[in-house]
Amino acid sequence: MTDKEYIIFLKFEKGLSDNTIAAYERDRAKLVSYLRDCGITPEAATSEILHDFVIEINNLGVSERTQARILSGIKAYYNFFLYKNIIENDPTELLEFPKIGLRLPEVLTVGEIDSMIAAIDLSKPEGHRNRAIIETMYGSGLRVSELVNLQLSNIYAKQRYMLVLGKGSKQRLVPLSPAATEQIKMWLTDRNALKIRKEHVDILFLNRRGGQLTRAMIFEIVKTLAAKAGITKKVSPHTFRHSFATHLLENGANLRAIQQLLGHESITTTELYTHIDINFLRKTILNFHPLNRKRNVL
Repeated sequence: MTDKEYIIFLKFEKGLSDNTIAAYERDRAKLVSYLRDCGITPEAATSEILHDFVIEINNLGVSERTQARILSGIKAYYNFFLYKNIIENDPTELLEFPKIGLRLPEVLTVGEIDSMIAAIDLSKPEGHRNRAIIETMYGSGLRVSELVNLQLSNIYAKQRYMLVLGKGSKQRLVPLSPAATEQIKMWLTDRNALKIRKEHVDILFLNRRGGQLTRAMIFEIVKTLAAKAGITKKVSPHTFRHSFATHLLENGANLRAIQQLLGHESITTTELYTHIDINFLRKTILNFHPLNRKRNVL
């Protein structure tokens, strides 16, 4: 493989401009230099190593737009490797573009998540609800919008999975961890004592007035628990989603499975039952999610 082949790939296969190609070449040089310092060839780089590189770029304080462009260059570089059959799997699949105006999200340790769960007062009416919320977010990697819109009719506790409505109204099947399933069952006992608003009768997580929880309320629950647990990191609902994916990766889970669990691909209702093996996804969480391994639920 030569640099010339890569430039030809960018120009004719990707149709990029000369300016973009020049920028991608500079970004590739940054990556190659970083990997050389780590004693790793680009072909052997793992998702974890590339994620560390992204973090290093972020820590330099460069703009989010520059970070996004660098990440585009990295993805193009590994697309070229796939095109040339140099590698079989794309290690950049789960690398995310930084959102403009935001920094990369924090990752909580398993111990920190345990501390937040321990900070929940189960004697209070909202105790089991809040624990079910944390267990569901971290155990299944849901977006906060997906969490607040979960419907009772889409929770299959016996089979331990749920039907989630994601971005673009795309549905996907997501396994429920044993802990989340148990906490949801306990929350339902408290939920049944509420005077539930007619329009929210099928919503799983409700406030004390029987109405649907808002995104802001989930943020407040998470923020309060983090403070009680003495966690100084900036913690939001998305922190649990990011921690979910990161911990699965660190424990050796399949990239494709993590993508499906996070809903990064468009999956329609009809495709759910033909393209996704829910048992495979469930085994991925049971085998590679640290809390499940810790609790010996295999």
